[in-house]
Amino acid sequence: MEFVKSEARRLAKTCIWSWAGWRAAWRSEKTLRQWTLANALSALLAFTLDLSPAERAVILGLGLMVLVAELLNTAIEEVVDYISTETHPRAAKAKDCGSAAVAVAAIAAGLAWAVILLG
Repeated sequence: MEFVKSEARRLAKTCIWSWAGWRAAWRSEKTLRQWTLANALSALLAFTLDLSPAERAVILGLGLMVLVAELLNTAIEEVVDYISTETHPRAAKAKDCGSAAVAVAAIAAGLAWAVILLG
């Protein structure tokens, strides 16, 4: 029983920390707010159109992956900026790769919509 209680406490702390991370990113990252709005509109459209459950799952899942990529990009940028304020090619590469991850996730979501709507 003690194991269950300790795991429940750990899960509760994880949820608190995750929510704190979301709120911090929400306050500082305009792009996270923009992608959240895009996802809300995408989800609304996915439930408005006559789509199969699998198609809806793909749309919703890929939309969430865009948000995941944006949060990871924010984390990368924060760490790079914390470590140094100097301009360095490796720091720029890390930031650019994080941004590229968001772009690839967004392209995947857009392609899913295109395939579903045109297929």
